[in-house]
Amino acid sequence: MTEPVQLAKLAREQLAKALNALQTSDVPEDLVDAAEPVAQAMGVLHRIERTNGADLEGREGALEAVRSALSRVQKVDSLHPAVEQVMEAIAASLSKVHALARYVPPAAAPPPVVAPLPMYEPAPQPVVAPQPVYAAPHVAPVPVAPAQAAYAPPQPVYAAPQPVAPATSSNVATVASPRPAQQPATRPTPAPVASAPARPIPAERPSQSGGAAGVDVELGIHSASNFYKGLGGNDVIEHGGLFVATYKVLKINTVVTLRVLLPGDYEFTASALVQWTREGGSSDPGFGARFTQISQEGRQLVYRYTRNREPMFYDDL
Repeated sequence: MTEPVQLAKLAREQLAKALNALQTSDVPEDLVDAAEPVAQAMGVLHRIERTNGADLEGREGALEAVRSALSRVQKVDSLHPAVEQVMEAIAASLSKVHALARYVPPAAAPPPVVAPLPMYEPAPQPVVAPQPVYAAPHVAPVPVAPAQAAYAPPQPVYAAPQPVAPATSSNVATVASPRPAQQPATRPTPAPVASAPARPIPAERPSQSGGAAGVDVELGIHSASNFYKGLGGNDVIEHGGLFVATYKVLKINTVVTLRVLLPGDYEFTASALVQWTREGGSSDPGFGARFTQISQEGRQLVYRYTRNREPMFYDDL
């Protein structure tokens, strides 16, 4: 991790502590004014972390935002415990943001100087003298005398007829009985090969997903439950969600169906997914849920409510 990324990470963590302290109950109104410059500085620090220090633009603005937030907190005249927590967290981040603003990236090393290679001249090739061409001497053909004919027609040869002896039992050739015709050999019929039984197709596994939990959330002017927005943007539906103050804290990634009750007998139902939890302590316990499915009517009710009441800040990194 590079030096600017490390400084941005440490400063953002301190500012996140200050932002959480600003969300405690009964916080003075003049202390809440410090939330805006704190959120602006955290946005710049988050971009430096995400780009791994490649984009350092806005460092001076982040430093001015932290100084403005610290100045606002110092003007608060209240004994509320959140005042001291916010002041300590912002003061701890100020030194990191100041070092980040004064950071100078190292100069790039000059490219190495490569000496030119000497020109290569091929070695001269030896000159080979041409070889003389010798023609074979001409040899006259030797005449061949034709062969003498030495053929004489064959003379016929006559033999005297021999007397024929009478046929007797001794000189009569015995005629052998005919051999029976050989039957063609038959190949044995191969035994039938039993085919392997077909494997049964495995049945599909049953789904393991369960139903979504249903939660009723009642919102008012001073209710502990409220909409929240993160560092990604100001739209609570696209870049935030709904914080549900409850002692029955659900687990992260739990699918939940929210029935939201608003002032004036308005209500809507939406599907959401639990993103973060808060166990309690100095703040109310509960969980933050991001909307995954909401109707157009529900969107209009959310926007009308957030125009009358400022949503919470939450560091969703």
